[in-house]
Amino acid sequence: MAEQELLAGLKDAVIRGDIEEATALAKQIVAEGVDPVAAHEEGLRKGISEVGDSFGCGELFLPDLVIAADAMKAASAILEQEICRSGSQLETKGKVVLGTVAGDLHDIGKTIVATLFASHGFEVIDLSVDVPAAEFVRVVREEQPQILGMSSLLTVTAKGLANVIRALEEAGLRETVKVIVGGGAVTEVFAESIGADGYGDNAELGVRKAEQLLGLA
Repeated sequence: MAEQELLAGLKDAVIRGDIEEATALAKQIVAEGVDPVAAHEEGLRKGISEVGDSFGCGELFLPDLVIAADAMKAASAILEQEICRSGSQLETKGKVVLGTVAGDLHDIGKTIVATLFASHGFEVIDLSVDVPAAEFVRVVREEQPQILGMSSLLTVTAKGLANVIRALEEAGLRETVKVIVGGGAVTEVFAESIGADGYGDNAELGVRKAEQLLGLA
């Protein structure tokens, strides 16, 4: 299969949320010596960007977004391993760490945020749900992201956002990363009160705030 066919096929597999096809094409791309960076950019990123745009304008829905993200992640793991092996690097707008705070197991909103960040050209490290403050601190220290995004859907766990910011301060890391918070239990007033750098009422606004904080918008 020609290189352009492989890249177009990978993009289409992401759009359709076909994990098996995306994985198979990523392996074939590596086996045939196609540039993994080009495959990531032209296949994965363009595919997830199209899905993100369609979701944003109401043409696609949450299940479409989730399966597309899963297909992208499966193929990305294969391509990124080859990128690392070859010594190449992906160009990104920045690195973003995401997670819901300790005690909160809600994942859907964060999944949307992660997908939209990826579709806008950010490298995303998703820590999943119920993340302790110490884990956020560890990952910020090791990965050195430009943005830390945290969410809390429950009022009882919202204080966890403040706990993480305090832990970052105590670890001497607060000035190294911009913190954006959101979720059902969070308001802009609350975000300001705990010392967050930004607040996202929804996923799209969260991405825009990150770009503003990094001087990209």
